[in-house]
Amino acid sequence: MTTNTQDQSVCLSLIIPIFRSEASIPLLIKRLEKLRIFGEWEVIFVDDGSPDQSHSLLKDLLNVSSLRSLLVRHTRNFGEHQAVLTGYRLSKGEFVLNLDDDLQNPPEEGLRLWQFALENDLDVVYGDYGESQHSAWRNIGSYFAHLTAKILLEFPDRFSLSSFRCVKGSIAHQVAKYLGPYPYIDGLLSQLTQSIESIPVKHDKRHIGRSGYNLRRLIRLWLNIFTSFSLMPLRLSSILGILMSIAGIMGVCVVIVETLIMGITVSGWASIFSAILLFGGIQCLLIGLVGEYLGRIFLTVSGKPQSFIRSIYDKRS
Repeated sequence: MTTNTQDQSVCLSLIIPIFRSEASIPLLIKRLEKLRIFGEWEVIFVDDGSPDQSHSLLKDLLNVSSLRSLLVRHTRNFGEHQAVLTGYRLSKGEFVLNLDDDLQNPPEEGLRLWQFALENDLDVVYGDYGESQHSAWRNIGSYFAHLTAKILLEFPDRFSLSSFRCVKGSIAHQVAKYLGPYPYIDGLLSQLTQSIESIPVKHDKRHIGRSGYNLRRLIRLWLNIFTSFSLMPLRLSSILGILMSIAGIMGVCVVIVETLIMGITVSGWASIFSAILLFGGIQCLLIGLVGEYLGRIFLTVSGKPQSFIRSIYDKRS
């Protein structure tokens, strides 16, 4: 895929992934039409293989809307990060702003992220929800995923990660050059810049439909964070292996000393089996970790596509 050159006449590009959004699309369009932005701006909708009528409904509404818009349709559901990267590649704005299709991220709050980035000359600004309106299990999963990202990717503690982000266009286009099958946008951003901050934003409750994020998607996201942008897990595995080897040597020394002092005894079978289970479990875990890395390398080398566009409906001219 090619990356569009940045059009300096477009000050802001809104990137909105669409999936099972038929119920929320009419309200989403109305809210976007009410935005008052000084200068030219655009909205890029990326239909990520919605099985409902989201694409046809959105196309009909955009056909009569005043919005300067682009509607992209993927051939199947590839994932939120893949959809956002497609939007990045086709964007023309000086800044790009990610919005959700369910309006839990109010577009008006997104403009605050943009203004803060402009005023402070920042490359990335995240929205800090404070009190998230997602379900409890998703909040826990997201917190664990973001905590893992901060530890492995060395994000500063001073800001919060979220999918509600405003990114400078030049940074977004550089991120969009990544064509691997396992993208993690925050990881890519962390490799390009440290000019990152976050500000508190309002997070609304979902009034229409239900979230497309389930436990499987959260696990997939966590695996992307854990294995795609850091070698720390492998380094921790090496350290763990060294520590376990030292513990094993110490255990052998204890057994030898005990045999010399007390003679051969049949006691200690419980501790032996416990040690076997412990070491066996750790070995299986480490083998699985290495296998995950190898599998991802294999699929990347084999050319597994990140995404593929079926059609583009352009209303930006």
